[in-house]
Amino acid sequence: MKEIRIRGARTHNLKNIDVDLPRDQLVVITGLSGSGKSSLAFDTLYAEGQRRYVESLSSYARQFLSMMEKPDVDHIEGLSPAISIEQKSTSHNPRSTVGTITEIYDYLRLLFAKVGQPRCPDHHHVLEAQTISQMVDIVLMLPEETKVMVLAPVVRERKGEHIELLQELRMQGFVRARIDGNMIELDQPPKLDLRKKHTIEVIVDRIKVRPDLRLRLAESFETALRLANGIAAIGWMDEPTRPLQVFSAKFACPDCGYSLPELSPRLFSFNSPLGACAACEGLGVKELFDPELVVNCKLSLADGAIRGWDRRNMYYYQMLMSLAKHYDFDLEVDFEHLPKPIKTLLLYGTDETIRFQYRDEEGKTHTRANRFEGILPNMQRRYRETESDMVRDDLHKYISNKPCDTCEGARLNKAARHVYVAAKSLPEIASWPVEKTKAFFDNLHLAGYRGEIADKIVKELSSRLRFLVDVGLDYLNLGRSAETLSGGEAQRIRLASQIGSGLVGVMYILDEPSIGLHQRDNARLLKTLHRLRDLGNSVIVVEHDEEAIMSADHVIDLGPGAGVHGGHIVAQGKPQDIVRNKKSLTGQYLSGKRKIAIPAQRLTPNPEKMLSLQGVRGNNLKNIQVHIPIGLMTCITGVSGSGKSTLINDTLGPVAARALNEVAGQEPAPHDSIEGLDYLDKVVVVDQSPIGRTPRSNPVTYTGIFTAVRDLFSGTAESRSRGYQPGRFSFNVRGGRCEACQGDGMIKVEMHFLADVYVTCDICQGRRYNRETLEVMYKGKNIHQILEMTVEEAREFFDPIPVVARKLQTLLDVGLSYISLGQSATTLSGGEAQRIKLARELSRRDTGRTLYILDEPTTGLHFYDIEQLLKVLHRLRDQGNTIIVIEHNLDVIKTADWLIDLGPEGGDKGGKVVIAGTPEQVAKHAASYTGQFLRGVLK
Repeated sequence: MKEIRIRGARTHNLKNIDVDLPRDQLVVITGLSGSGKSSLAFDTLYAEGQRRYVESLSSYARQFLSMMEKPDVDHIEGLSPAISIEQKSTSHNPRSTVGTITEIYDYLRLLFAKVGQPRCPDHHHVLEAQTISQMVDIVLMLPEETKVMVLAPVVRERKGEHIELLQELRMQGFVRARIDGNMIELDQPPKLDLRKKHTIEVIVDRIKVRPDLRLRLAESFETALRLANGIAAIGWMDEPTRPLQVFSAKFACPDCGYSLPELSPRLFSFNSPLGACAACEGLGVKELFDPELVVNCKLSLADGAIRGWDRRNMYYYQMLMSLAKHYDFDLEVDFEHLPKPIKTLLLYGTDETIRFQYRDEEGKTHTRANRFEGILPNMQRRYRETESDMVRDDLHKYISNKPCDTCEGARLNKAARHVYVAAKSLPEIASWPVEKTKAFFDNLHLAGYRGEIADKIVKELSSRLRFLVDVGLDYLNLGRSAETLSGGEAQRIRLASQIGSGLVGVMYILDEPSIGLHQRDNARLLKTLHRLRDLGNSVIVVEHDEEAIMSADHVIDLGPGAGVHGGHIVAQGKPQDIVRNKKSLTGQYLSGKRKIAIPAQRLTPNPEKMLSLQGVRGNNLKNIQVHIPIGLMTCITGVSGSGKSTLINDTLGPVAARALNEVAGQEPAPHDSIEGLDYLDKVVVVDQSPIGRTPRSNPVTYTGIFTAVRDLFSGTAESRSRGYQPGRFSFNVRGGRCEACQGDGMIKVEMHFLADVYVTCDICQGRRYNRETLEVMYKGKNIHQILEMTVEEAREFFDPIPVVARKLQTLLDVGLSYISLGQSATTLSGGEAQRIKLARELSRRDTGRTLYILDEPTTGLHFYDIEQLLKVLHRLRDQGNTIIVIEHNLDVIKTADWLIDLGPEGGDKGGKVVIAGTPEQVAKHAASYTGQFLRGVLK
């Protein structure tokens, strides 16, 4: 069969559509946000492909796999086994790295286990077990007549007089020895200092090197090895100060006896007790309560320098009062002005016994004498002992990850860190950018049997590294934690792994793989998708990128609108067919009939009003200076890995949050100073993290609309007569919710051998509330029916209520007309979550002095949606606010007032400011990759 035939697809907002997708082709599904693209690609095609595959397995195997819900579709023919590669973060497991996800690290472990050369960590000797024949051959290679001694190092750097040992050696027939480098006669040994360390080497033989002494040398080495437990040495009779040539018959250091077990791949795994650093258990970092996050130095202890220890919490505050009395310090003084010993005592505690006075609720005073545990140890103990997730989450905000001081972040133990291939250790290779790692293995040529073994492993390593380079991830390193990857990076890593697996006859479904990718790297990504197709796979991509749409074999355009107005096939065929189709909104943008306009006039920066970042040097940034204009929309551009996120998300964002919002937050990246924050009064960071991690979180609760809606319901005549308060209309608390399903509307049934089944609650019929609550109506609708409305429907319904209508309008403005008010946060994409956050900020009272930081806000947006989003951003800017956008989308870049282009490349070759200026100035700059692509869209 040459096609995948879908008949009667009704998943979510799909309108009973029939569509044929060509097999073994690159198919792009496009359309407005909310038009049904994901419903068709992921919730219909992937869900059915995966479900059929899992159903074909035995019941035993099925219990280990999650089964997907059967999509609402009449039938699908021609399906292949399906693999979906989504934008979700790869893993929240701190043990996952780029190397482990791609399996490159497994090949590295194998390489080091098979051909690695272990060295002594202290003396740097190569640890090699030598045979007596090898030792003899090395000595016979010396010039003839060289006078040498065969030595047995019986004592190395050990305290004592060693009288018994010297007597024993003399009784065995040995005549001479060297003690601390001096030759002595064993029948007249010197008296040694008991408190000093000594080295004793027995002189087994003295010879002049000649070829006919092979047998004598072998016997002498055998004797020396027996005496010194596998160690022998050659000393130089004519050059007493020349270092000894040491030999070892064991896998051990000849100087200190340091030895290793046999090299195995497990020794190089930080997930194995055999290889992991014992101090950090292979994590490379230690979780510690960070004083900088715990303490607000600008406040006094009485006013809340340490949250939970101020006047409002009398238990802990009385403890501080007793401490202040004992050590004579003032609780009203700002924490930063307290003496250093007092700060240390408060944070880390003391062993001194202190009289603590407590007054209970009845006013009685109690005295207790004990030591003060310290605020940080107290938090650590509570974090360790609590069984409450809420307490643990609250305390977790004050934890920082500090590099492990034992392994310095390498994750491996001492033995594994000192094994080398071509003079490079595994942690060193894992810290390089992928591009440098690939170049190293491309040029790696080992001699002898090592080369033969290494060649096969290196071939696999090089091909997998090449796939990472091809998908634009050459700036990442293999040791990078999977937790720190963006959605786009995580998706492209999975894509590289799939190409490496070389599967054929599979249906791959991808969600916007171009997200987070500079235009320069787009061509490489598309080439990778074509390679996946050419292997004999069907590649189905949900995408908005113009280049991706035009390079597809087949395009399906869904629409015409979003939500209830979408779900139809507007156009399909070759990219040129879409361009020619007058009904297709996508086609109008592709043909140039509609376009996002370039501003007729850009706002010019005021040199006197700048956010100035000095000496920024986090990650790959090269100690740069950056000046961001206040009151303008500034775009931070540059190729992937050039340092954009480090500059804004890791440096400016945390510093601004601490200064303006007085939030502890994450530790800022290294920098000298940031000036100009006094022009602003708050910072709003709009990123793509979820708005909630449970199905109970939804747009209406996050934006605060639900509070007003519950107030409206509690204000109705019916509610007042029944005595219902606003809490009655919350599905999170007892009272109004259905207790059978605890307000979820669904009940989870564990099936063990089958997928867990979520069945609609038969008490409330999925409506979340009990019958009494649902009897209360507002304008003919109950609370459940309100939550089922889309934003568009709700905006019309609540039009007479300004407080609700205004907040709903902001959701409409950011292009979220199609989502339902009660939609679970777990079903929202990263782009949707980001726009809900933006809507919440838009609905707040504006001072005109806010700093907005947005990280790729065009994720998941169609050309039309981008146009609407830009209107919102320009409106915020026109009110005097400062907008900073990290973005690759040229439509956003061309409408910015000011650009700061980082680069010129990613990773080590990036981290500099290529140019700062207007889009027109950047377009003229020859060294700017952004400028090269900008020229085409500014015409």
